[in-house]
Amino acid sequence: MEAAAAPLERRSEGTAMAAALERRSEGTATAAPAPLERLYEGTAPGRGVAAAGWRLCLAHRFEEPRQPYGAGDVPFRDVLRHVGLALRYFRWWYKKTRIEKKSAFIDLLCAVPLQQIYGCPLGGIGGGTITRGWRGEFCRWQLNPGIYHYGTVIADQFTVCLRCKGQTVYQQVLSVEKPSTLQGWNWGYCGHYAFYHALYPRAWMVYELPGQNVVLTCRQVSPVIPHDYKDSSLPVGVFIWEVENGRDEDVDVSIMFSMQNGMGAKEDKGGGHWNEPFAFEKEGERVAGVLLHHCTRVNPFTLAISAREKAGTGVTHLMAFNPAGVGREVWQDLLHDGRLESPPGKSSLTEKGELTAAAVCASCTVPARGHRTLEMALAWDMPCIHFGSKEKLHLRRYTRFFGSGGDAAPALSHYALTHYKEWERKIEAWQNPILENSQLPSWYKSALFNELYFMTDGGTIWVELPPDCCDEDLRGQAAAGISHLLPVLREYGRERAALLPAKSLEGPSRVGYSMKSSPDLLYIGNKTPLLTGASACAGKEPTLLGHVERRTWPSFPLPVAGLTSLTISLVLPGQEYRMYNTYDVHFYASFALVMLWPKLQISLQYDIAITVMNEDVQLRQYLMCGQTAQVKLKNVVPHDIGDPGDEPWQRVNAYLMHDTADWKDLNLKFVLQVYRDYYLTHDSMYLRDMWPVCQAVMESELKFDTDNDGLIENGGFADQTYDAWVVNGASAYCGGLWLAAVCMMCKMAEVLGDAKIQQKYMDILNKGKEAFERKLWNGKYYNYDSSGSDGSNSIMSDQCAGQWFLGACGLDQGEFEVFPKSHIVSALRTIFEKNVMSFAGGTMGAVNGMRPTGEPDTSSVQSNEVWVGVVYALAATMIQEGLVEEGFRTAEGCYRTVWEQLGMAFQTPEAYREKKVYRSLAYMRPLSIWSMQLALERRASQAPAPPQPTQVSNHP
Repeated sequence: MEAAAAPLERRSEGTAMAAALERRSEGTATAAPAPLERLYEGTAPGRGVAAAGWRLCLAHRFEEPRQPYGAGDVPFRDVLRHVGLALRYFRWWYKKTRIEKKSAFIDLLCAVPLQQIYGCPLGGIGGGTITRGWRGEFCRWQLNPGIYHYGTVIADQFTVCLRCKGQTVYQQVLSVEKPSTLQGWNWGYCGHYAFYHALYPRAWMVYELPGQNVVLTCRQVSPVIPHDYKDSSLPVGVFIWEVENGRDEDVDVSIMFSMQNGMGAKEDKGGGHWNEPFAFEKEGERVAGVLLHHCTRVNPFTLAISAREKAGTGVTHLMAFNPAGVGREVWQDLLHDGRLESPPGKSSLTEKGELTAAAVCASCTVPARGHRTLEMALAWDMPCIHFGSKEKLHLRRYTRFFGSGGDAAPALSHYALTHYKEWERKIEAWQNPILENSQLPSWYKSALFNELYFMTDGGTIWVELPPDCCDEDLRGQAAAGISHLLPVLREYGRERAALLPAKSLEGPSRVGYSMKSSPDLLYIGNKTPLLTGASACAGKEPTLLGHVERRTWPSFPLPVAGLTSLTISLVLPGQEYRMYNTYDVHFYASFALVMLWPKLQISLQYDIAITVMNEDVQLRQYLMCGQTAQVKLKNVVPHDIGDPGDEPWQRVNAYLMHDTADWKDLNLKFVLQVYRDYYLTHDSMYLRDMWPVCQAVMESELKFDTDNDGLIENGGFADQTYDAWVVNGASAYCGGLWLAAVCMMCKMAEVLGDAKIQQKYMDILNKGKEAFERKLWNGKYYNYDSSGSDGSNSIMSDQCAGQWFLGACGLDQGEFEVFPKSHIVSALRTIFEKNVMSFAGGTMGAVNGMRPTGEPDTSSVQSNEVWVGVVYALAATMIQEGLVEEGFRTAEGCYRTVWEQLGMAFQTPEAYREKKVYRSLAYMRPLSIWSMQLALERRASQAPAPPQPTQVSNHP
């Protein structure tokens, strides 16, 4: 699918939409300077900074502090109602965190506090991320799979040195901080003369150096490229420094990049870490820098800071310094001549309690009134990973191209610095059709791309299957019907983790990256022999080998059509919720994946299909009800694939609150995604493989139709993604999803030529549609449920979720129309009037539940929250149904609240209330904003897009 690129140029029926969007974008253009930028006192626009995106002055301070939802925010009536849950949870939490010394899958007692500091994360998909804050700090680390370390490492900085006529005239750390360490450095850059601009996966920092007539623009690039399954996996980030000299004389400019060995965690003082310089030369391009070997017992890694050597650019280094000291020796070294000492050899191993850091410096002369570019990179190499249980060893995706020996950091650095221009060309080709569309408001462009940060920074793991893996290893006997499972997962991997025996690591490591034979020259130390990756992190004296030999790498071409093989990926639902591929949430987020990396979405679906056909008979107690039940039943979709603190895939369903075998939405969301994926990719092989799984989960779901009226009933507890909002009887949310899934079963059966199954589900659909309208339609909208309770007639913002998916698949009209068009439009208008405009003055999105009287539904902790991902899905549904201006107004409230008011950039929460609190920072669900883009593209094309696939055989 050509995702996210259709310009909204055609008019006809779309004239009203275009006019509405133009009015809103004009309003943005003519408004006063954005409040986030008002403190900027500089005049420099920067070099090559994107027009759209999230921009703020480094002197900005967010004025509204919020607190995570806690025990004190629970209403007294709910405390009384859930005393048993509270006792069970606390007993479980104490045992888990205090006795077993492990992290809780959801920690309700120690939520992550809000820090309003984050910017674009560095790195590709599945190799770990390092987040650089909008003031320039390195402040959030996710290198160990699914585990976050929050903390600014003060030694990780960029410093500029200016020299004129052989004298240093200016030297400044480009940080507004004034720390207690490294006090020999010149801190406290004036934030009023700098701004940050983010348009993921790129970001810009513009520094107007006071009194120097020199402007620095640092452009940060990560290889996050749609439909790319190689470079998008790389653990690298590039910093391109554009230096503009407004003086009438030449200026020598140096940029020093310093970094501590580690993440600022306690392991940094564990001892056994060491640094060494390196140079990597290939095809006439040379990169030099320092390797920082972090030699922990579990998941050791190497950081690499480097710069590109070229004509007129020199690169020097400082192998080691103490980041906890005064730092005067580093500062004076740079001050003396704008270069670093560059000593040969490697550093000694750190002692326990000792820290070490290193620095690399790129220098050039910028002519009067001229411009020059310095290119620097940060890479990290943690090729082999264990999850918390340490039962299995896994290889990350990028090891397919750069090897698993732990010695890939020099090659990764070189590849990044010589390929980032190609990445940017691809990123611009993808983004420009949207960015250049004047009919779209600026905030939408920012939200659409910046919310993609979660694709890399969602605890994401992308791993390889072992070469000796067989079908039965993956699926067991129960899933033998999924014929293309192994080739699918082998080519594109698992997005989270794969089961990889240690023996797969035997053999030579790869230090090159070419797809053809060429000499790769790697110099460790001062042109000393190559250091093997195995000893690089062993906490002992390194082993020396001969110089790097010539290597020939096999190429891994992606299939032209269909899927021939794949790797595997995992994503957390949020940085605080430790459950991989939480499926009820992925349902919303999956639009981003299928539109931009469809092979990963299909890989993930194969992975879920495996678990559907298997079971886990172990018994355990569920915290909400206190009852004991099986971990996983056969023929039902799991809630999640497991906890990163345990062993994902091996043990699924880390979620302990409810027994999700009784949830009503999970099976339906699998079916809906299967057809949606097929509709957008035309992958008939995938549809054939998923068809028996869809039949199995729908058969399991049929038991919830207790009165045989063609409509399932909820069970009187919170048995769906709103897991604290009780629903009883027929419901708008689950009933709507059910009818949409039944409709898609009919369509899949038609495509596959299965007339018997098609007739079966057509009969169910006809009965179910009548029951849904009779039980839930009240003349204006669909009631929350049919129970007749006090809250049963609440207005749920997510009541049209089934129609959302039907519309995305072109099944919202004609013979497959499930819900009357007039009813859907009426319901959406009611939601807009009540849940949006009657809540917080229409400025914060849509509240989940609203009473007909115009007051938020307070019957549960979730009914009076705003869920950002649900709001974006609602906005997409409005756009699908022609309510374009209402859709944009609804979504805009969330963006303005999260990114501009609350300072939650690059950590969009699952939920917030009108005042005081939020819940679960950095959540997956807001990726649903990509369904808005799909809806816009469909409307622009004036026809269901793409065209209906032709019928395919049900037999390979």
